[in-house]
Amino acid sequence: MGKEIQFTVFCIESYKVAHNLTGKKTLELFKEYEVFSYIDSFYDLLHSTGAGYLVKDIDKYIENRRNKKYPTN
Repeated sequence: MGKEIQFTVFCIESYKVAHNLTGKKTLELFKEYEVFSYIDSFYDLLHSTGAGYLVKDIDKYIENRRNKKYPTN
């Protein structure tokens, strides 16, 4: 398994545990908001951070994508 895939699995598991989600729900969320593309694009920066930072960063990314997809105005 490549380093990028291992890191992606680490992101999924960290997010799942932090938010008490099922694996299926986490994958659905990551697909809906294109988190996999984000992780892939910023692997060089993200892979050197810890789980806590990753979860917060992914939360911010999802929130930003959610706001674009479902604007509140």
